[in-house]
Formats: sequence, structure tokens, C-alpha cells
Amino acid sequence: MDTAVKTDDTAAPAAVPTAAYRNLVVATVGFTLTFWAWNLVSPLGGDYRERLGLSSFQQSLLVAVPVLVGSLGRIPVGALTDRYGAKLMFPAVSALTIVPVLLLIPARDSYGAMLAVGFLLGLGGTTFAIGVPLVNSWFPPAKRGFAIGVFGMGMGGVALSGYFTPRIAEHGATLPFLVVAVALAVYAVLAALLITDRPGRPVPSASLGRRLGQAGRLRVTWELSVLYAIGFGGIVAFGVYLPTYLKSWYELSPTDAGTKAAGFALVTVAFRPVGGWLSDRVHPALVTAGALGVVALLAIVQAFDPPLYPGGTVALLVMAAGLGTASGSVFALVAQVTPPAQVGSATGIVGAMGGLGGFVPPLVMGAIYSAKDSYSIGFMLLSDLALAGCVYAYGRMRTS
Repeated sequence: MDTAVKTDDTAAPAAVPTAAYRNLVVATVGFTLTFWAWNLVSPLGGDYRERLGLSSFQQSLLVAVPVLVGSLGRIPVGALTDRYGAKLMFPAVSALTIVPVLLLIPARDSYGAMLAVGFLLGLGGTTFAIGVPLVNSWFPPAKRGFAIGVFGMGMGGVALSGYFTPRIAEHGATLPFLVVAVALAVYAVLAALLITDRPGRPVPSASLGRRLGQAGRLRVTWELSVLYAIGFGGIVAFGVYLPTYLKSWYELSPTDAGTKAAGFALVTVAFRPVGGWLSDRVHPALVTAGALGVVALLAIVQAFDPPLYPGGTVALLVMAAGLGTASGSVFALVAQVTPPAQVGSATGIVGAMGGLGGFVPPLVMGAIYSAKDSYSIGFMLLSDLALAGCVYAYGRMRTS
């Protein structure tokens, strides 16, 4: 992995323009709202299971389908952002996400319809590949790690969904979808007015397929994809499956499970900019290795099924901190080592692999629980993956 940090001697000493912070704030808000939409099904998964008579695996598939589509969708969306810019892509994707959000209302009584709408709902998970190149273009190299980490706090949309969706649903089964649809509509208008692409940003002239091929031929793209699949994939997996795990294993109510899952998500959100900030000061690969090492250790602790208070709570929250830090440090590295004109395409590929890393674990956990009536094997697998990522990141850092 060529992890030598790219520098820009002309941009480094210049003050960050006010427009950079405006774009960062607007992009982060949009990322948060679309992630809330992307995760609408998970907090209500228990209700869908009871209403539709689903097995553990069927419920896992229901909450995982948006993750799969949102992950793969980042590849073309990232490349389109390179070509057309975030000013067009952010409001467009936000507005289009309203359609599957509203379709969840008539689909709620049919498992097949829910899977189909979940496929469309994946669109909300693609905005990550829009925001990273936007933020990257506005901030100088010395501040990109922290800025992209702040943008990554938009993952808090998962926490908002986990906390507010079941509570809003108590006042009307369709109300959460209407609230999110209105929020997306308002944001789409504001994004069209407030987001501006950096003047003079490099605009590729090659075709979409060729640009994706160029980014895909970069070795660093796939090395970072593996690390991000572990870090961010773990966050996504916990985001969509933690309410089910807490409800099934610790027998919490859907509302209580959603609240605690929201707390987990908030910790990952808080530590993502920490990972970026540390990566502006310490080699990002070292930050990634340390964070994944912590995750590996605490996953072993959770595999032994500690009581929720205090052991399980501490283990889960420390894992959240490690996963958040690793996610921030990996994408700080993406911004540092990727050619400027290919940041969107590379972001799409790396982000897709991260999302795919979150698609498989819920299915595995559901299948293991159905077969063994235990989640221990799943947590041991997480520990193995995190340890492998730790060793790989540290080894590559020492040879770079």
C-alpha cells in the first residue's frame, strides 16, 4: 500500500474558506437524514417479524437488503459525483430517496413487497460517496482527515433512526415514514441552494466505466476496501442487527433495544472524527491497527455472553469506539493517497466494500442463532476479522 501522504504546498498554508465549512455542515446533515431513511426498517424489524411471521434469517434478510443495495450503489454514485458534482447529486439522491420511504407504507403487510422496497431504499445509503469528494475538494490535506471524520458523523442517522423511529411509530404506524419523507424534501431544496462545488475542481472527461476501471486498478483502492469492510462494515452490521440481538438475547423491549442501539451508534459517530483527527497527526495505518486490535479483544469478551450490565454494555461501547476510530482513519487515508480526480470513484468502491462488509454479518448472525441458539460464534468471527485487519494494517504501515 502506497501510504505516503500527498501534500499540496500551495493549499496547506491558506486559510480554509467559509464555504468549506458551509458545505461540510450541509453535507453532514444530508448524510444524516439519508442514513436515517436507509435504516428505517431495522428498528421496526421486531414488529415486522411478529406481523409477518418471519424466521430469524428472514428478518435478517429484510434489514440487510437496503445495506447491500446502498453499498453497491456507492460505486456508480461516486463516479457520477466526480463527473457532475455534489451540487447536483446531493439534492437529486435525497429527493429520489423519498419514493421508497413512502412505499414502505403500503408494503408493510407483505414480506415480498418489503424486500422489493428495501432494495429501492438502498439509494439512501449512497450519499457517502457524494459527500467525501465534496469535503475532500474544499479542505487542504492537513485538515482533510478531521473534516472527513466530521462528515462521517452523519452515520448518526442510524442512531436517530434507532431512537426516534420506534417512538414516532407509537403515535402512528405510518408516521415515521411521513416524517422522514418531509425531512428529505426540505433538505433536497436546501442542498440545491447551499451546496457549491469547489471552483476549479478536476472534472474527468473519461466515461463512467473507464473511470471506475482506473480507480479499480489502483492497488490501494482494494487494500483500503478490505480494512473499511471490517471497520465500517462492523458499524453497519451492528446498526442493522443490534436491536434484534438485544431483543433476542437480552429480552429487551423493541423501544429499549432501539435506545441502546442508538447509544452504540452515537459512540461510533463520536469516534469517527477522532480517527480522522489522529490520522492528521499519526500514520493512519497505525491508528487503524490500534482501533481494530481493541475491537478484536472486546469481541472475544462479548462472545462469552456477559450480563448486559455492566460487562456487555462496556464491551459493546468500547467496540463501537474502535470501529468508529478505524472508519475515520481508513477514509483519512483514502483522501491522502487517491488522485484528486478519482476520489469519488475510489470512495464509491471503498464505501461499497464497507457497506458489503455490513451486509453479510446480519445474515450470518441470524443463521447462527437459528441453528445454535447462540451468538458466540458470530462474535468470535468478528474478533478474527478485526485481528487480521489489525495485523495487516500494521504490517503495511511498517513497510510503506
